[in-house]
Amino acid sequence: MSGSLAFLALWFLLALGGSLLGVFDSQRSPPIPLGMAAILPVVVFAIWYLRSAEFRQFVLAADLRILTLAQTWRVGGVVFLLLHRQGVLPGVFALPAGWGDIAIGATAPLVAWAISSKNNFPTRVFVLWNVLGMLDLVMAVSLGILASASPLGILAGAITTEVMGKFPLSLIPTFFVPVLIIFHLIALGRVHQATRRSRESLEIGKWEQATL
Repeated sequence: MSGSLAFLALWFLLALGGSLLGVFDSQRSPPIPLGMAAILPVVVFAIWYLRSAEFRQFVLAADLRILTLAQTWRVGGVVFLLLHRQGVLPGVFALPAGWGDIAIGATAPLVAWAISSKNNFPTRVFVLWNVLGMLDLVMAVSLGILASASPLGILAGAITTEVMGKFPLSLIPTFFVPVLIIFHLIALGRVHQATRRSRESLEIGKWEQATL
């Protein structure tokens, strides 16, 4: 646990340092560093998860309630709506990203409560919620790039997402977005693991009955 917190702290400091130094400022260059900072950590996590059984066992031991409640902060997506109203962010990005984050963040405590109850685990609802939460983040990153002041900004107008590469907003795509995507992936991995074990137990039970 302490090692995970130390890793997250180091990751945050790197994102913070890059933000303060203007590394992710798309006004100076195309938003390649910003996109890499959002995508690369998720890719590294996925490769490590698939290739290392020890790491996979470690992350799958995480508390599902904590992973779920961590998504609550996304109600802060209201900031996107406010910046859009002030003419700082384009609606093509701010509206879907803002409302999507608010929806996931507002429902996170309810989902955490549902999976904490002693009744049957709401597998389908939990999986759907995590998939939607992950798609919302992927959509936000995609729209942010498509509405940027770069050759990829095919949706860009007079107002672009340039401000997302500046501190403090740059911390969202460079740290919080990939962290929360990874949390969603871990949650889905836990469900997959539990489902597989349940099927294996059922098959063993059927085999034992057949041999009696």
